[in-house]
Formats: sequence, structure tokens, C-alpha cells
Amino acid sequence: MIRARINRTVIGFENLPSEHKFLSRSWQTVPGRGDDFKRFRRGESHVHFDHSGGLYQFDRVAVHHAEAEALARGDNFETVTWLSDSEVVRAPSPGWRARQFRVQAVQPSLILQDGDVINLGDRQLTVMHMPGHSRGSICLHDKDRKILFSGDVVYDGSLIDWLPYSRISDYVGTCERLIELVDRGLVEKVLPGHFNTFGAERLFRLASNYIAKAGICHKVSTFAMRSLASLALRVTNSRTSP
Repeated sequence: MIRARINRTVIGFENLPSEHKFLSRSWQTVPGRGDDFKRFRRGESHVHFDHSGGLYQFDRVAVHHAEAEALARGDNFETVTWLSDSEVVRAPSPGWRARQFRVQAVQPSLILQDGDVINLGDRQLTVMHMPGHSRGSICLHDKDRKILFSGDVVYDGSLIDWLPYSRISDYVGTCERLIELVDRGLVEKVLPGHFNTFGAERLFRLASNYIAKAGICHKVSTFAMRSLASLALRVTNSRTSP
């Protein structure tokens, strides 16, 4: 019940329950980045709608600079807002339809860069810019505990690289970084944005398999899928920038 309710707040269907405000624990400082990087409430892995729809509930939000403008515009093309009524178990209000859903514009308080180190007090998380799934995707790496919070960069399933701002060449580079983390013994557990957690061996296999398949045939089929996805998104969402 708690997990289902939290999922609805992530996408923005419900307000974050007051009894779960501990989930918005403040990130204290980013060394060398000044007072602007104190006490923010939510750091986002990327701006796709299933992660960013509830960001309007937080007073301070951090996102990678590559997607900061899209979030500030409420650009529902880049957030790939695509929701059907069949995917909604319970509507947020009577008569509500999925086509009404939009990611609200949120002005980022903090702009993250690759290499930023976020001090949580009892642990530090290193920001890793890992584009491919989206242009501003990040992972957070807890080096001391050898934990990788991977967002949608990598999860135990087929990696999505056919969205409007996905790029195969970027994803290959990201997978090479993931393999390096494993080879150097820097990751033992991966906590992804979807599906179950997994270990270093599975991370190595997922990254290696992606690189192996990223040939010309995959690029051609992905181009076709991206074109169709972009057309569908343009029909259902108004772009606010060229």
C-alpha cells in the first residue's frame, strides 16, 4: 500500500503524504559549489514523466544541466509524457482521463554536473552523467558502500534507447563506464529506477550485451522506432521550444 501510494506521488497523481516526508531528506552540500547547493529536497535521475511528474511538490529540485531547461519549460515532448487510461489503476479525480496528464514546469534550484559529490552526512554520493536513455540521465554512486543508484540508465530488462533524446553512441559510452566500475571493483549492488536490484556480475552482463548489439542493424531499427515515437509524442504533446 505504501509503495503504491508513493508511486502515485512520483508521477504526480497525489501529494506526498505528510507521514512520508522523510523521503525528501535534504541533501546538505555539494563541495565547492557554494551555498546554492544546500538543503535541496529532490535530486532527479532524469526528466521522463514517470520520474518527474511529482517534482512540483518539492520546493528545491536538482537535475542535470542537460535537461534543466526542459524541466523549467514543462516540455512534455522531452519528458516523453505518454499515458493511457489502461495504465491508470485509480484516477486522481472523478472524470479524469490520462490525456489530461502533463508534467508541470518546475524551475530547478540546483544544476548537477558530472563529478559533483553530494554530502548526505552519513554518506556521499558522486554524480555520474550517463546519457543514452536520455541526454541528462545520471547515476549516483556511493563509493564507500559500493552502491550504484542507476535510475533508468541500467535496470534488469531491455534498455530503452529509442526515445526522442536517446542516443546509441552515448549509451555505448555509458555502458563502457559501467563496465569500468565493475572491473575496478567499485560496485557491488545496483538500485535501479525499475525492477529489482542486482549485483556486479549482472551489471557487467547488461552493459556488455548492450555494447555487443549496438551495430548497424540495431541503429536502423532504433531510428525507425524513434521516428515513430517522436511523431506520436508531437501529436499528443505541444512543444514549447524549437
